[in-house]
Amino acid sequence: MSCGKHHDTPCSEVLDRVYTYLDGELDSDRIAKIRQHLDECSPCLEEYGLEEAVKRLVAKHCGCDPVPHDLRSKVLTRIEQVRAQMAE
Repeated sequence: MSCGKHHDTPCSEVLDRVYTYLDGELDSDRIAKIRQHLDECSPCLEEYGLEEAVKRLVAKHCGCDPVPHDLRSKVLTRIEQVRAQMAE
């Protein structure tokens, strides 16, 4: 996905890191770059909003269940597979 405009941080990088951004797992420099990008790029901001809503929904309905240790990597791998298929 790209809005067609130049950004210091590419859309692909922002979307690849949206979950780590939402989880607060990035350093302050990377957070600032992603925030700036989201302020400038409405398609990425829309995607971020969708991902944030999904995260809230999962937390609301599954927050008390134990999560398998490797689930995060499996989910991220599957997301990448779907994005690659959509890009084709």
